[in-house]
Amino acid sequence: MSKVSRRKFLAGSLAGGAAVMVAPAQKALAAGNFSGFPDGMGVLVDMTRCVGCRSCEAACNKEQNLPAPEQSFDDYSVFDQTFHHGTQKRRPTEGAYTVVNRYETEGSDKPTYRKIQCMHCNEPSCLTSCFVKAYTKTNEGAVIYDEHVCVGCRTCMVACPHHIPAYSYSRVIDPVVKKCIFCYETRVSKGKPPACVDICPAQVMTFGKRKDLLRIAHARIKRNPEKYQDEVFGEHTVGGSAWMYLSGAPFEELGFDTDLPTEPVISNVKGFLGMVPMVLAIWPALFTGMHLLATKNKDHGHEDSHAEEGEE
Repeated sequence: MSKVSRRKFLAGSLAGGAAVMVAPAQKALAAGNFSGFPDGMGVLVDMTRCVGCRSCEAACNKEQNLPAPEQSFDDYSVFDQTFHHGTQKRRPTEGAYTVVNRYETEGSDKPTYRKIQCMHCNEPSCLTSCFVKAYTKTNEGAVIYDEHVCVGCRTCMVACPHHIPAYSYSRVIDPVVKKCIFCYETRVSKGKPPACVDICPAQVMTFGKRKDLLRIAHARIKRNPEKYQDEVFGEHTVGGSAWMYLSGAPFEELGFDTDLPTEPVISNVKGFLGMVPMVLAIWPALFTGMHLLATKNKDHGHEDSHAEEGEE
Protein backbone atom coordinates (compact mmCIF):
# COMPACT_ATOMS: atom_id res chain seq x y z
CA MET A 1 0.00 0.00 0.00
CA SER A 2 1.35 3.42 -0.91
CA LYS A 3 2.05 5.86 1.88
CA VAL A 4 -0.86 8.19 2.63
CA SER A 5 -0.37 11.13 4.97
CA ARG A 6 -3.22 12.22 7.20
CA ARG A 7 -2.99 15.73 5.70
CA LYS A 8 -3.31 14.46 2.11
CA PHE A 9 -6.12 12.07 2.99
CA LEU A 10 -8.21 14.68 4.82
CA ALA A 11 -7.67 17.21 2.07
CA GLY A 12 -8.82 14.72 -0.55
CA SER A 13 -11.83 13.64 1.50
CA LEU A 14 -12.98 17.21 2.09
CA ALA A 15 -12.55 18.03 -1.57
CA GLY A 16 -14.65 15.00 -2.51
CA GLY A 17 -17.30 15.99 0.01
CA ALA A 18 -17.40 19.52 -1.35
CA ALA A 19 -17.86 18.12 -4.85
CA VAL A 20 -20.85 16.14 -3.63
CA MET A 21 -22.39 19.24 -2.10
CA VAL A 22 -22.10 21.38 -5.19
CA ALA A 23 -22.81 18.71 -7.82
CA PRO A 24 -26.11 19.35 -9.60
CA ALA A 25 -28.87 16.79 -9.43
CA GLN A 26 -29.61 14.81 -12.56
CA LYS A 27 -31.94 16.41 -15.04
CA ALA A 28 -35.54 15.87 -14.04
CA LEU A 29 -37.62 13.67 -16.32
CA ALA A 30 -40.75 15.79 -16.09
CA ALA A 31 -42.41 18.58 -14.18
CA GLY A 32 -45.84 19.14 -12.70
CA ASN A 33 -48.38 16.32 -12.74
CA PHE A 34 -46.69 13.33 -14.33
CA SER A 35 -48.73 10.69 -16.19
CA GLY A 36 -45.93 8.13 -16.19
CA PHE A 37 -44.85 5.66 -18.86
CA PRO A 38 -48.02 3.90 -20.05
CA ASP A 39 -46.09 1.22 -21.98
CA GLY A 40 -43.89 0.36 -18.99
CA MET A 41 -44.37 -2.83 -17.02
CA GLY A 42 -45.59 -3.03 -13.46
CA VAL A 43 -47.08 -5.17 -10.71
CA LEU A 44 -50.50 -4.88 -9.12
CA VAL A 45 -50.57 -6.14 -5.53
CA ASP A 46 -53.99 -7.11 -4.18
CA MET A 47 -53.49 -7.16 -0.43
CA THR A 48 -56.95 -8.64 0.17
CA ARG A 49 -55.56 -11.92 -1.20
CA CYS A 50 -52.26 -12.13 0.68
CA VAL A 51 -52.03 -14.82 3.38
CA GLY A 52 -48.54 -13.93 4.60
CA CYS A 53 -46.83 -17.13 3.42
CA ARG A 54 -43.54 -15.26 2.78
CA SER A 55 -42.87 -17.31 -0.37
CA CYS A 56 -42.15 -14.03 -2.18
CA GLU A 57 -39.37 -13.28 0.31
CA ALA A 58 -37.83 -16.70 -0.25
CA ALA A 59 -38.04 -16.38 -4.05
CA CYS A 60 -36.38 -12.96 -3.98
CA ASN A 61 -33.64 -14.28 -1.71
CA LYS A 62 -32.89 -17.13 -4.10
CA GLU A 63 -33.12 -15.09 -7.31
CA GLN A 64 -30.79 -12.36 -6.03
CA ASN A 65 -28.36 -14.73 -4.26
CA LEU A 66 -28.88 -12.98 -0.93
CA PRO A 67 -27.59 -14.38 2.37
CA ALA A 68 -29.82 -16.73 4.36
CA PRO A 69 -32.06 -14.84 6.80
CA GLU A 70 -31.61 -15.02 10.57
CA GLN A 71 -35.12 -16.45 10.80
CA SER A 72 -36.24 -18.99 8.21
CA PHE A 73 -38.94 -18.04 5.73
CA ASP A 74 -41.40 -20.43 7.35
CA ASP A 75 -40.95 -18.70 10.72
CA TYR A 76 -44.00 -16.46 11.02
CA SER A 77 -42.94 -14.99 14.34
CA VAL A 78 -41.31 -12.23 12.30
CA PHE A 79 -44.78 -10.73 11.95
CA ASP A 80 -44.75 -9.96 15.65
CA GLN A 81 -42.27 -7.21 14.84
CA THR A 82 -45.10 -5.20 13.28
CA PHE A 83 -47.37 -3.28 15.59
CA HIS A 84 -50.88 -1.84 15.46
CA HIS A 85 -51.82 1.00 13.09
CA GLY A 86 -48.88 0.83 10.73
CA THR A 87 -45.99 1.10 13.17
CA GLN A 88 -43.46 -1.34 11.80
CA LYS A 89 -39.91 -2.54 12.27
CA ARG A 90 -39.28 -4.77 9.26
CA ARG A 91 -37.97 -2.85 6.27
CA PRO A 92 -36.01 -3.95 3.19
CA THR A 93 -32.30 -4.29 3.94
CA GLU A 94 -29.11 -5.13 2.08
CA GLY A 95 -29.89 -8.80 2.78
CA ALA A 96 -33.63 -8.70 2.08
CA TYR A 97 -34.91 -6.71 -0.89
CA THR A 98 -38.53 -7.40 0.04
CA VAL A 99 -40.32 -8.10 3.32
CA VAL A 100 -43.91 -8.88 4.28
CA ASN A 101 -45.50 -7.25 7.31
CA ARG A 102 -48.73 -8.04 9.13
CA TYR A 103 -51.21 -5.39 10.26
CA GLU A 104 -54.23 -5.52 12.54
CA THR A 105 -56.69 -2.87 11.37
CA GLU A 106 -59.75 -1.18 12.84
CA GLY A 107 -63.07 -2.97 12.37
CA SER A 108 -61.55 -6.22 11.07
CA ASP A 109 -60.78 -9.48 12.83
CA LYS A 110 -58.60 -10.56 9.90
CA PRO A 111 -55.03 -9.27 9.51
CA THR A 112 -53.78 -7.61 6.34
CA TYR A 113 -50.37 -8.47 4.92
CA ARG A 114 -48.34 -5.96 2.97
CA LYS A 115 -45.34 -6.74 0.76
CA ILE A 116 -42.72 -3.98 0.78
CA GLN A 117 -40.05 -3.45 -1.87
CA CYS A 118 -38.81 -0.67 -4.14
CA MET A 119 -41.81 0.98 -5.79
CA HIS A 120 -39.88 1.62 -9.04
CA CYS A 121 -41.24 5.13 -9.38
CA ASN A 122 -42.05 6.55 -12.80
CA GLU A 123 -39.82 9.48 -11.95
CA PRO A 124 -37.40 8.21 -9.28
CA SER A 125 -36.10 10.74 -6.79
CA CYS A 126 -33.21 8.35 -6.07
CA LEU A 127 -32.12 8.77 -9.69
CA THR A 128 -32.64 12.54 -9.65
CA SER A 129 -30.60 12.96 -6.49
CA CYS A 130 -27.69 10.68 -7.46
CA PHE A 131 -24.74 12.86 -8.46
CA VAL A 132 -22.74 9.93 -9.92
CA LYS A 133 -25.68 8.64 -12.00
CA ALA A 134 -25.66 5.19 -10.46
CA TYR A 135 -29.39 4.78 -11.11
CA THR A 136 -31.20 4.11 -14.39
CA LYS A 137 -34.92 4.03 -15.20
CA THR A 138 -35.42 1.36 -17.86
CA ASN A 139 -38.08 1.31 -20.56
CA GLU A 140 -39.60 -1.72 -18.86
CA GLY A 141 -40.22 0.30 -15.70
CA ALA A 142 -37.44 -0.99 -13.47
CA VAL A 143 -35.22 1.37 -11.49
CA ILE A 144 -31.81 -0.29 -11.44
CA TYR A 145 -28.40 0.81 -10.23
CA ASP A 146 -24.75 0.18 -10.95
CA GLU A 147 -22.99 -0.65 -7.72
CA HIS A 148 -19.62 -0.12 -9.39
CA VAL A 149 -20.54 3.55 -9.82
CA CYS A 150 -22.15 4.01 -6.39
CA VAL A 151 -19.91 5.79 -3.88
CA GLY A 152 -22.07 5.19 -0.83
CA CYS A 153 -23.03 8.83 -0.24
CA ARG A 154 -26.61 7.75 0.65
CA THR A 155 -28.31 10.77 -0.92
CA CYS A 156 -30.82 8.40 -2.54
CA MET A 157 -31.80 7.05 0.87
CA VAL A 158 -32.77 10.52 2.03
CA ALA A 159 -34.45 11.47 -1.25
CA CYS A 160 -36.61 8.34 -1.58
CA PRO A 161 -40.19 9.19 -0.48
CA HIS A 162 -40.83 5.52 0.31
CA HIS A 163 -37.64 5.03 2.41
CA ILE A 164 -36.51 1.98 0.46
CA PRO A 165 -32.75 1.99 -0.42
CA ALA A 166 -30.70 0.20 2.24
CA TYR A 167 -27.05 0.94 2.97
CA SER A 168 -24.55 -1.92 2.91
CA TYR A 169 -22.81 -1.55 6.25
CA SER A 170 -21.02 -4.88 5.78
CA ARG A 171 -18.71 -3.48 3.09
CA VAL A 172 -16.34 -1.02 4.75
CA ILE A 173 -13.95 -0.46 1.85
CA ASP A 174 -16.51 -0.52 -0.96
CA PRO A 175 -19.86 0.61 0.45
CA VAL A 176 -22.95 0.55 -1.77
CA VAL A 177 -26.69 1.02 -1.54
CA LYS A 178 -28.90 -2.04 -2.05
CA LYS A 179 -32.53 -2.38 -3.11
CA CYS A 180 -34.96 -4.41 -5.22
CA ILE A 181 -34.05 -4.22 -8.92
CA PHE A 182 -37.31 -5.72 -10.25
CA CYS A 183 -35.39 -8.89 -11.26
CA TYR A 184 -34.52 -6.79 -14.29
CA GLU A 185 -31.54 -8.56 -15.84
CA THR A 186 -32.61 -12.13 -15.17
CA ARG A 187 -36.37 -11.88 -15.74
CA VAL A 188 -38.19 -8.62 -16.57
CA SER A 189 -35.87 -7.61 -19.43
CA LYS A 190 -36.69 -11.02 -20.95
CA GLY A 191 -40.43 -10.58 -20.57
CA LYS A 192 -40.72 -12.77 -17.48
CA PRO A 193 -42.38 -11.65 -14.22
CA PRO A 194 -40.24 -10.98 -11.15
CA ALA A 195 -39.47 -14.06 -9.05
CA CYS A 196 -41.72 -12.91 -6.20
CA VAL A 197 -44.69 -12.59 -8.58
CA ASP A 198 -44.00 -15.92 -10.25
CA ILE A 199 -43.91 -17.88 -6.99
CA CYS A 200 -46.99 -16.43 -5.26
CA PRO A 201 -49.50 -19.27 -4.61
CA ALA A 202 -52.41 -16.91 -3.85
CA GLN A 203 -52.10 -14.84 -7.04
CA VAL A 204 -51.69 -11.71 -4.96
CA MET A 205 -49.57 -10.04 -7.64
CA THR A 206 -50.30 -9.47 -11.31
CA PHE A 207 -47.48 -8.60 -13.72
CA GLY A 208 -48.11 -6.75 -16.97
CA LYS A 209 -48.20 -3.37 -18.67
CA ARG A 210 -48.89 -0.63 -16.14
CA LYS A 211 -51.79 0.79 -18.13
CA ASP A 212 -53.46 -2.64 -18.25
CA LEU A 213 -52.93 -3.17 -14.53
CA LEU A 214 -54.67 0.12 -13.78
CA ARG A 215 -57.69 -1.00 -15.78
CA ILE A 216 -57.74 -4.28 -13.86
CA ALA A 217 -57.43 -2.48 -10.53
CA HIS A 218 -60.26 -0.04 -11.17
CA ALA A 219 -62.45 -2.82 -12.53
CA ARG A 220 -62.02 -4.76 -9.28
CA ILE A 221 -62.88 -1.70 -7.23
CA LYS A 222 -65.97 -1.06 -9.34
CA ARG A 223 -67.18 -4.66 -9.07
CA ASN A 224 -66.57 -4.90 -5.32
CA PRO A 225 -66.73 -1.39 -3.81
CA GLU A 226 -67.47 -2.86 -0.39
CA LYS A 227 -64.28 -4.95 -0.55
CA TYR A 228 -61.75 -2.35 -1.70
CA GLN A 229 -60.67 1.14 -0.80
CA ASP A 230 -61.53 3.49 -3.66
CA GLU A 231 -57.88 4.10 -4.49
CA VAL A 232 -54.95 2.45 -6.22
CA PHE A 233 -51.87 3.36 -4.22
CA GLY A 234 -49.04 4.08 -6.63
CA GLU A 235 -51.24 5.25 -9.48
CA HIS A 236 -50.55 8.94 -8.85
CA THR A 237 -48.38 9.10 -5.72
CA VAL A 238 -45.21 11.15 -6.41
CA GLY A 239 -45.79 10.77 -10.13
CA GLY A 240 -46.85 7.15 -9.97
CA SER A 241 -44.90 3.90 -9.72
CA ALA A 242 -44.54 0.51 -11.39
CA TRP A 243 -45.75 -1.22 -8.21
CA MET A 244 -49.34 -0.47 -7.25
CA TYR A 245 -51.59 -1.68 -4.44
CA LEU A 246 -55.24 -2.52 -3.81
CA SER A 247 -56.43 -2.73 -0.21
CA GLY A 248 -59.53 -3.50 1.79
CA ALA A 249 -58.23 -1.50 4.76
CA PRO A 250 -57.28 2.19 4.82
CA PHE A 251 -53.76 2.57 3.44
CA GLU A 252 -52.64 4.73 6.35
CA GLU A 253 -53.30 1.80 8.70
CA LEU A 254 -50.94 -0.35 6.65
CA GLY A 255 -47.87 1.84 6.93
CA PHE A 256 -48.35 3.71 3.64
CA ASP A 257 -47.55 7.42 3.61
CA THR A 258 -50.85 8.84 2.40
CA ASP A 259 -49.61 12.43 2.71
CA LEU A 260 -47.25 12.18 -0.26
CA PRO A 261 -48.03 14.55 -3.17
CA THR A 262 -49.14 13.44 -6.60
CA GLU A 263 -46.34 15.40 -8.24
CA PRO A 264 -42.86 13.85 -8.54
CA VAL A 265 -40.50 14.92 -5.80
CA ILE A 266 -38.46 17.07 -8.19
CA SER A 267 -38.68 20.39 -6.40
CA ASN A 268 -37.54 18.80 -3.14
CA VAL A 269 -34.68 16.95 -4.80
CA LYS A 270 -33.39 20.02 -6.64
CA GLY A 271 -32.55 21.70 -3.36
CA PHE A 272 -31.72 18.48 -1.60
CA LEU A 273 -27.97 18.34 -2.15
CA GLY A 274 -27.57 21.87 -0.86
CA MET A 275 -29.39 21.04 2.37
CA VAL A 276 -27.72 17.73 3.23
CA PRO A 277 -25.22 18.15 6.07
CA MET A 278 -21.63 17.90 4.91
CA VAL A 279 -20.99 14.95 7.20
CA LEU A 280 -23.62 12.90 5.36
CA ALA A 281 -21.87 13.43 2.06
CA ILE A 282 -18.28 12.85 3.16
CA TRP A 283 -18.52 10.35 5.99
CA PRO A 284 -18.11 7.22 3.80
CA ALA A 285 -14.80 8.58 2.48
CA LEU A 286 -13.69 9.63 5.94
CA PHE A 287 -14.65 6.28 7.45
CA THR A 288 -12.81 4.39 4.72
CA GLY A 289 -9.74 6.57 5.13
CA MET A 290 -9.66 6.09 8.89
CA HIS A 291 -9.86 2.34 8.35
CA LEU A 292 -6.95 2.46 5.89
CA LEU A 293 -4.87 4.63 8.21
CA ALA A 294 -5.57 2.33 11.15
CA THR A 295 -4.54 -0.69 9.06
CA LYS A 296 -1.40 1.15 7.93
CA ASN A 297 -0.45 2.03 11.51
CA LYS A 298 -1.09 -1.54 12.61
CA ASP A 299 1.19 -2.85 9.85
CA HIS A 300 3.89 -0.39 10.91
CA GLY A 301 3.52 -1.63 14.47
CA HIS A 302 4.16 -5.19 13.34
CA GLU A 303 7.17 -4.05 11.32
CA ASP A 304 8.60 -2.23 14.36
CA SER A 305 8.15 -5.27 16.60
CA HIS A 306 9.85 -7.51 14.04
CA ALA A 307 12.70 -5.03 13.81
CA GLU A 308 13.14 -5.05 17.59
CA GLU A 309 13.17 -8.86 17.60
CA GLY A 310 15.81 -8.79 14.87
CA GLU A 311 17.98 -6.44 16.92
CA GLU A 312 17.85 -8.84 19.85
